Amino acid sequence: MQTILGANGQIGSGLAACLKRNFTSDIRLVSRRPRQVNATDQLLSADLLDPTQAIKAIEGSEIVYMTVGLPLETRLWTEQWPILMQNTINACATEGAKLVFFDNTYMYPQTAQPQTEETPFLPNGAKGKVRAAIVTELQQAMAEGRVQAMICRAPEFYGPGKTQSITNSTIIEPLKSDKTARVFLRDDTLRSLIYTPDASRAMGVLGNTPDAYNQTWHLPCDDNRLTYRQFIELAAGIFGVEPSYKILKRWQLALAGLLNQKIRDSAELLPRYSVDNIFLSNKFKARFPSFPVTTFKQGLTVIGNEPSS
Repeated sequence: MQTILGANGQIGSGLAACLKRNFTSDIRLVSRRPRQVNATDQLLSADLLDPTQAIKAIEGSEIVYMTVGLPLETRLWTEQWPILMQNTINACATEGAKLVFFDNTYMYPQTAQPQTEETPFLPNGAKGKVRAAIVTELQQAMAEGRVQAMICRAPEFYGPGKTQSITNSTIIEPLKSDKTARVFLRDDTLRSLIYTPDASRAMGVLGNTPDAYNQTWHLPCDDNRLTYRQFIELAAGIFGVEPSYKILKRWQLALAGLLNQKIRDSAELLPRYSVDNIFLSNKFKARFPSFPVTTFKQGLTVIGNEPSS
């Protein structure tokens, strides 16, 4: 049995399809209101903030993928992430299940320094601090032998379907609707972006590779990094629209944050947009040289062929 926690999100649903296609039909999908991805999926409704329900969700599992997502709200992150991680570690330890944790880069320094699996944590705000804390807790549990686990880390997303990311909401979705895209701070810094189906497939491969455990892995993305100006030009050409965009300055974002909670809760991530963001996945690519990484042109073509919502 392979179980996906937080299975309704874009990463979790893509992972379910990947596991069924390549590894197993014995899949359990867990969320508050789970939905089938494959006809053979088992569904279990659970609140992972409850330790008893967390154990029930993981019971009988060989591998557990934690792809849980929370709204980008600082209060929820600081209150709920420590509980979610503690309950999941304890449940996996109780059931003897391996844990594959889908992580982000919020705890990294927001500088132009290339990011590797060895990059030290230097969070810029509350969400970054809580991510650093829960990852450190998992690393300690791994070091103590309480749980066999791995950390799969990804940079910012872009992708098809219901992918939720800053790039999708501020650039891809407006352009597809022939509207003006919005860029934070600068349009000339290089961006590292991961295509969500690649992230799901890579997690499936890693989770089913026994010697990949007790390590951190950077998930693979296109090394031909683009600035947002180049990304918008490429996307607009594929979508058949004008590459229209405006750059939002720091003062404009600060003013908007006075009225918009979501923008306020994104403020700690802004420094990453003022410098090149170089996320390196060399370790994964050396270990899995035949893994096909989707190029920006390929990914945007898939997105462009989807019907507009």
